[in-house]
Amino acid sequence: MKLFTKNIHDPRIDAYVDGTSRRWDKSALADETRFVVLDLETTGFSIQQDKILSVAALPLIGKRCAIGDLQSWIVYHPDAEVTPAMKVHTILPSESSHGIDEADVLLELLPLLEGAIIVGHHIHFDAAMLNRALNQHFRGNLLNPTLDTAAMAMHCIDAFHKTGYSNQRPPGLDEVCARLGLPLWERHTADGDTFGTAQLFLMLRAKMARKLGRSMVLKDLSIERSPY
Repeated sequence: MKLFTKNIHDPRIDAYVDGTSRRWDKSALADETRFVVLDLETTGFSIQQDKILSVAALPLIGKRCAIGDLQSWIVYHPDAEVTPAMKVHTILPSESSHGIDEADVLLELLPLLEGAIIVGHHIHFDAAMLNRALNQHFRGNLLNPTLDTAAMAMHCIDAFHKTGYSNQRPPGLDEVCARLGLPLWERHTADGDTFGTAQLFLMLRAKMARKLGRSMVLKDLSIERSPY
C-alpha cells in the first residue's frame, strides 16, 4: 500500500507520497534524471535487530557531483554501546547520544528522496533498513526505485563480470574503486561512502555510455522497482 497510514500529519510525508512513483520512464535520459546516492552506517547487518547510526544522501543530476550538496545525520541512541562494528564506522556512543531522533532524520531525508531513483553500493541492505525505519515510525514503505553500483560494476567491468559460479559475490566498494583508480574519502563513514559511491556511479555511467556510443537512457541501467 502506498499511503503512510499512521496518524502523522506532516507535509513532507504527503509530498513524498504524492511525488514518488514506483515506476520510471525507461526512455528518459540518465543525464536529466534525478538520482540520490545514499549510504547508512548501522550497528550490524541484521535488518530486524540492528540500528541505523548515521545516514548520508547526495542528490545528483547530470554528470557532476558536488560535496557541498551532501547532507548527513547522526541518529540519536541514548543507550549506544561500544561494539566491534564501531571499529569500522567509528561513531562513538557520545556522538550517538547527541544525535537526532530517527523519526526526525527520516522527515528531513524524505524531501531529498522525493521523486528520485536511489543509488548505493549494495543498496538492498540500506533500502531494507530505511524501509524498516519508515514502517516503524510512520507505517509507510520506501517507494523509490533503486540502482546498485555493485551490479553496475559486474555489468561493465570485465574483472567483475558474472562467472556463473553460485558463490560469486558482488564486488565491494573498495574493490571497484581500486580497479578504476578512484580514491575514497573517509571510508566507512556515511558521508565518505556516499560521496565515493556518487563518483563511482558517474564513472560507471560514463564507461557504459562510451561503450554504447550514445547518451544513456534509464532502460540501459539495472534499475529495480521498490519491493515494499
